[in-house]
Amino acid sequence: MFKSKKSKIDPNMTDTLIGEGTSFEGKIKSEAGLRVEGRMEGDIECTGDVTIGENGVSRSNIKARNVVIAGKVIGNVSAGAKLTIKSTGQLHGNLSALELSIESGGIFHGTSKMDASAGADAVAPVEDKAPAKEQEAKPASAPEGEAVAVLKTW
Repeated sequence: MFKSKKSKIDPNMTDTLIGEGTSFEGKIKSEAGLRVEGRMEGDIECTGDVTIGENGVSRSNIKARNVVIAGKVIGNVSAGAKLTIKSTGQLHGNLSALELSIESGGIFHGTSKMDASAGADAVAPVEDKAPAKEQEAKPASAPEGEAVAVLKTW
């Protein structure tokens, strides 16, 4: 009665949209693209591209081919190819990508790893600890009349 059609899923097409005003909790796995304009809480694993729109907020670990962040992401991102943070975008978490682009005004708070293994689970977990204060080196005492050179690194 019903014929089973197996259509090829195009990873270049966005087939899933979490629209503005929509909230979703749970894990998403997709073979095509995903766009978040609402609120998302849970992991995203996508063969295609993931876009977090300007009004989108995602508390997620994201693993995808390409990731574009124009909204806010709290979690780790692993892009097999390119990660782009737009001027309105914010990423609070670690990232792993083959290529990284951050537009002027974009915010990234975390650590980054850029290499060919970016598609693997190569991102360390985010810690909510404040960074430890760096101790400043005290200059050595010099005989009077001699200058002391101090090199600070941040």
